[in-house]
Amino acid sequence: MNNSPRLGKGLAALIDANEIDNSASAYDPSFDINRIEPNPYQPRMHIDPEELIEIADSIREKGIIQPLIITSAETDGKYFLIAGERRLRAAQLAGLSKIPVVIKDSSPQEMLELALIENLQRKDLNPLEEANAFKQMTDEFGISQDQIAKKVGLSRVAVTNKIRLLHLPKEVKEDVLNEKLSEGHARALLGIKDETSLIAAADLVVKREMSVRETEALVRKMNYGRGTSTKTWKKSDKETERYSNLLSKRLGFTASVVKMSKGGKVVIRYNTQDELQELVNKII
Repeated sequence: MNNSPRLGKGLAALIDANEIDNSASAYDPSFDINRIEPNPYQPRMHIDPEELIEIADSIREKGIIQPLIITSAETDGKYFLIAGERRLRAAQLAGLSKIPVVIKDSSPQEMLELALIENLQRKDLNPLEEANAFKQMTDEFGISQDQIAKKVGLSRVAVTNKIRLLHLPKEVKEDVLNEKLSEGHARALLGIKDETSLIAAADLVVKREMSVRETEALVRKMNYGRGTSTKTWKKSDKETERYSNLLSKRLGFTASVVKMSKGGKVVIRYNTQDELQELVNKII
């Protein structure tokens, strides 16, 4: 199994002391906060207000330790934020007028990529936010899913599966954004083609707090009229569920560990021949 870091140099390269000295970037320890505009390519859709208050309290006490990264907006002396949205909002909340920044020449594509990488490194993005960012990279900048996968350190299948989440109905997307449903739940629910049935199934999953494996059983029953009865959906084995989640994360595919009367079985779902080939390559 490949244990290399999920992402490359990322933001560390942006604030390296050697890079700050070159013509492409410059460090300013006391930059006017009112000249900074939000990143128009920011992938995050939501920031917890309580989290901002905590960061603002820390900033009042210790200041901003890591500089924000900005780029010229080329209009009226304004600058766009590239990375550090929470620090910017918290600094505004704390009443700061001057903050440390690294000014870097960046294209719109780089603004999106760097904001995405920062959030992925911090594990701050919801799966749906990642999906939107990946689709934007494809639609606006013509970046293939293979290229996206290499940039963010995911498999191509993982990128494809995240983008598929954008096909969910609005109501179900809200459950994913509010963390009522995980990515695994959402991917399982995509197996239901009828939108009304999908929304109803999602409501049931949320209300009964079903596991991913239980959700898959529900989807099978709705699609084919067979599977585990509703009385057993709520019965969850924590150990097998944990291993199912670990396998899914490692492989980039939905995996289920199922206990049987003697031993058990592992079920890994794929959709295309290419996905099967990628799965086999990972295993062997």
